[in-house]
Amino acid sequence: MASTTSKLLWCTIRFKEKEGNWWVKENSDPKHYEPDGLGILDPFQFPWILDMMDPLREYGLSNEVLEAAFVPFQAQDIEKDSTVRLVRVAEHILDSEEPLFALPNIKDGDKGAYADFLEHIMRLRVKLINDTIKLEQKLTVEDVDEQLSELRNQAMIESRDIHPFEEITDILEFVPQGHEVPGDDDDDDKPARATGAAEDIADLPDVEEVDKDMEKNLRWDDEDEPAEEGASEEGGESEGGGKASGKSGRRR
Repeated sequence: MASTTSKLLWCTIRFKEKEGNWWVKENSDPKHYEPDGLGILDPFQFPWILDMMDPLREYGLSNEVLEAAFVPFQAQDIEKDSTVRLVRVAEHILDSEEPLFALPNIKDGDKGAYADFLEHIMRLRVKLINDTIKLEQKLTVEDVDEQLSELRNQAMIESRDIHPFEEITDILEFVPQGHEVPGDDDDDDKPARATGAAEDIADLPDVEEVDKDMEKNLRWDDEDEPAEEGASEEGGESEGGGKASGKSGRRR
């Protein structure tokens, strides 16, 4: 079987001031991570999303599904044109105390880790809503996906890419029309948006240390290869038992 191991070690990103989001410009593995329309969560957005998911933990939120859904990156350099070069870090994104960027793991498309994550949190959100709101008829995942599909279709009509921050929060904040979920955070609590590259990028790491980390990443990917080919006992992308099998909200 041909190797499908990703060599995603670095990417460059650019900031769109009008919408306040970061988008991928280039990366080391465009075959699996097509840059066009690919957004990335910044160090403010990812922790906010983690906080938003706290109510889902009592309904079975899986850290394994969450970790598999994102590839962690650290800022290495800011270019003259305000694009930022990021390098991949080897540690798990939930274990790091450093401010990291989180790139959706779309390597396997609609059957991949990010797609599984979106369906996972959608199912849990449906459970939470049915448990906290008295509805005449129980809400289903299909109901939510149908309504969110209308938003995605509208974005396509407007020739607008949907950023992962919007894609995820649309699920985490979903409420049937005319109802509200007790305890949901107000929109005012969302992370303040930066107005330029420097405001999202704090202290840059030492270049020598970053290069060493990149070497670790290369070995890390090579070690993953047998698991993808032979389904080792330790498991690969299917770890955690929370892997969903339905369709993804990822747009293309």
